[in-house]
Amino acid sequence: MSTSTLERPAPDGGTRDQEPAGSPALATLRRHWRAASLLGVLLVWVVAWALFKDQYTLVIGGSARTPVFDWLGDRSAWVEQAAASGSNVFINLAGAVADLVDSVFAWLQGIFTVAQFPRPLPQIGWLGTIAVAALVAYVAAGWRTVALVVPCFLAFGVLGYWNDAIDLLIVTFFAVVVSCLVGIAIGVLMAHSRRVSALVTPVLDVMQTMPPFVYLLPMSILFGIGPAAAVMMTLIYAAPPVIRITAHGIRSVSGPVIEATDSLGQTGFQRLWNVELPMAKRTIIAGINQTMMAALSMATIAAYIDSPGLGQPVLDGLKRGQLGTSFVAGIAIVIMAVMLDRSMTAAGFRAELAARAGERGGPFRRIGLAVAGIGTLVALYLSHNYIWANEFPSQPDLGTPLRNAVDRFGEWLRTDLSHLTDGIQRGFTDYALNPIQSLFADSPWFVTAAAILAIAAVVGGRRAAVATVLCLGMILGLGLWNHAMETLTACLVATVVVVLLAVVLGVLMGRSNRVDVGLRPLLDMGQTLPPFVYLVPILILFGPNRFTAMLAGVVYAAPVAIKLVADGVRAVSPNTIEAAEMAGSSAWQMITKVQLPMARSSVLLATNQGLLYVLSMVVIGGMAGAGALGFDVVTGFRQSSAVGRGLAAGITIVLIGIMLDRITTYGAQRASAASPDSRA
Repeated sequence: MSTSTLERPAPDGGTRDQEPAGSPALATLRRHWRAASLLGVLLVWVVAWALFKDQYTLVIGGSARTPVFDWLGDRSAWVEQAAASGSNVFINLAGAVADLVDSVFAWLQGIFTVAQFPRPLPQIGWLGTIAVAALVAYVAAGWRTVALVVPCFLAFGVLGYWNDAIDLLIVTFFAVVVSCLVGIAIGVLMAHSRRVSALVTPVLDVMQTMPPFVYLLPMSILFGIGPAAAVMMTLIYAAPPVIRITAHGIRSVSGPVIEATDSLGQTGFQRLWNVELPMAKRTIIAGINQTMMAALSMATIAAYIDSPGLGQPVLDGLKRGQLGTSFVAGIAIVIMAVMLDRSMTAAGFRAELAARAGERGGPFRRIGLAVAGIGTLVALYLSHNYIWANEFPSQPDLGTPLRNAVDRFGEWLRTDLSHLTDGIQRGFTDYALNPIQSLFADSPWFVTAAAILAIAAVVGGRRAAVATVLCLGMILGLGLWNHAMETLTACLVATVVVVLLAVVLGVLMGRSNRVDVGLRPLLDMGQTLPPFVYLVPILILFGPNRFTAMLAGVVYAAPVAIKLVADGVRAVSPNTIEAAEMAGSSAWQMITKVQLPMARSSVLLATNQGLLYVLSMVVIGGMAGAGALGFDVVTGFRQSSAVGRGLAAGITIVLIGIMLDRITTYGAQRASAASPDSRA
């Protein structure tokens, strides 16, 4: 036998074909070539960083001006001048839309929250508003939802934020109604036309990868400061979910049903109205629910452009260091989010049950509707004519003691636990965040760009590499490369933490129904909360710094990632699980050798969504001490001289989001194509 070959024994006792020595290692390398390639890229990158650290990093000062900044600033000034002079048709149209929205919003406020001369009180007070809300809840979802809605509305007043809560609801519903009217129509067109779908899908991708705060600056320039800009940015941000989900619901209607309606000679409109929309009703309601949650989140953020609502006290508390004020207003937002989410979910279930049973309303329901209608009319009369039914009572007051208690608790944390929280923050920053940020931001820009491109090619293939080249080129041209790398570092570190949490908790949920039942309601609630709400308790614990901003992103992104991994683990074939158990696999082997490998596409999808959710917190993190692009956006919004830099930072954040989305999306597709299920 040659020294360079090995004879492998065959099952019958003979020998198999001779193979080169060391072939098992080569075979292992071939099987794991992606991991080996990524390790090689990382090693070369670290060596280049060590040799050329702090050279060609493209660092620019905070007050530096570049031709790109000046050009963007000039475009902003041109829009403002055109709006003032009325010289541009498009700007004039935007101004007309803003005036219309402001007028409608002022009219709605005059009904519910703001007194209009000569009347000293709004047209409808708290009693009438609650009665109307209860009637709508009963009609849409039944008595159980009424039992949720009424206490939630009472809680707004007891916490001391009745007017702010109603204003936030007005902004949210205004935007949701317009989003749904336009979005459902576009979703129907996408479902019936591949050309429309191909045109609209990239636009939706950009709208969904753009962090909420990035909308603030262009919307305030185009529509001015106030309710109009808040409604328009909320409308644009909230529309994609209902568009996508409506298109999915229409496409999912059974083919045989469509064929049956065609055989009856129905027109396209008749088929849509009588068959497709009714059968997709529950799916569309789920889309409306997602749009409502997105609108609530954006309407809260819109407080930065003087939007009325609960976002104002949250923002005021953060600015003044009165975290108790922010916390109580945040509790009101949480209550509103849970109320809207559960109400829409219940309405969806009721619509489905009614469609299956052909329900038209029995005698008890008709009696209930009559009684509820009469009670609502009485409440409206009382709230219109009597002060006690119009102005929410000042007692009981739970907001003030809760606000004071939170302030005292926060002070105790800052004094008595500061050594613990500071130790956690400094340890993570010094030993995890700073070294990785140095690798990204302190390496020569071309080294970092080449490394990111190589990683994109290995993970997502050629299409991901092309998208990465385009995005990196535009990021480089915008002039904020170093800040972009700092932001990218924070996003990637936060995403790693999110994925670790998702894998650990997702596996536990996927393997145990008891754990799933216990955690899923908390995750559902976490997904409904606006981003602002996460920031307040973390600020109380750790103060304003990069760690706080990153932790807020982790908490915001973790629920969706955990649920995706849990669903992926649960979807592994029972036959595969049974075969592994019969082979004597331990629990650890079952997880690492069977369930996680077969749920690889779900893990990558969770990584994708985690990245996008973390990225959406970048600007909020900028307010919490994160710096980099988030701080640039906030500075551009606050200082007219930095508008160009703020716009460049906003565009850079969008480009980072698109790049990361393409890499992880194409990576998930490759993983799915290479998975055992797909090969089988």
